[in-house]
Amino acid sequence: MERAGKKEHKFSRPVLWIVLIIVAVIQIFPLIWLVDFSLASSNEMFTNGLLVIPQKIQWGNYVKAFVDGHFLLYLKNSILINGLAVILVIVVSIMAAFACRRMHWRLSGVVKMLLLMGLMIPIHATLLPNYKIYNTLSLTDTIWALLIPYVAFSLPQGLFLTTSFMDSIPVELEEAAVMDGCGIYRIIFQIITPMLKSSIATVAIMTFLNNWNEFMMASTYLSSPKWKTLPFSVLEFTGQYSSNYAVQFAVMALTAAPAVIVYIILNKHITKGVAMGAVKG
Repeated sequence: MERAGKKEHKFSRPVLWIVLIIVAVIQIFPLIWLVDFSLASSNEMFTNGLLVIPQKIQWGNYVKAFVDGHFLLYLKNSILINGLAVILVIVVSIMAAFACRRMHWRLSGVVKMLLLMGLMIPIHATLLPNYKIYNTLSLTDTIWALLIPYVAFSLPQGLFLTTSFMDSIPVELEEAAVMDGCGIYRIIFQIITPMLKSSIATVAIMTFLNNWNEFMMASTYLSSPKWKTLPFSVLEFTGQYSSNYAVQFAVMALTAAPAVIVYIILNKHITKGVAMGAVKG
């Protein structure tokens, strides 16, 4: 029986690796295809085959995409808006999790349930009502038009993960801190927060990736280039370079690059944080 089990294990392991490699190639191929065609000329794109071997690498496509697509301006806006959204989501998630799980008050469970119900509401279902509210308050075409919905719709996920981690922290630590004279904010930010590093990393990364390529709300609420985010560069190039597909692919590659780099660098934190949060939740 043991020999049969070992033979079955030796046989199943290579099969598992082959299946995983095939799935990985299928997942990565669109990105490879995008980069390949962005380095070719527009004439070379209309050839047979899934990929093209450029006769000469067209780095000029990326120069046009970088300069004519206002890449630096839109990149700055995307980093600023997403960075502020990440900070606000982390701070509010920690404080809301502490209020709902550690503080004893009558409606704590109801409030937590209402906040988590945001997971069931699609972000784009609020486009019209939000637009009417922002238009009334003169918030359209401002940073708040994007920051408010980004934080609101990322908060339920952040609260869920933070609450799961906070439940694993012994209450005795907080009781000892109270006896030593610590106030509530000192307990939250000096004792609880350092013990939530994995949760904070996961919430930050997932909030950043979820909002990075969001375009529907940005195109609805913004009209001037002042606060436009990176996906707008793709939209502008579809009109300006409608016949030059290689340049369009170049600007798409530049737009996707920051999110891909963040995911590759911090992939371990994402999988570790989600797995730990699921087990503890």
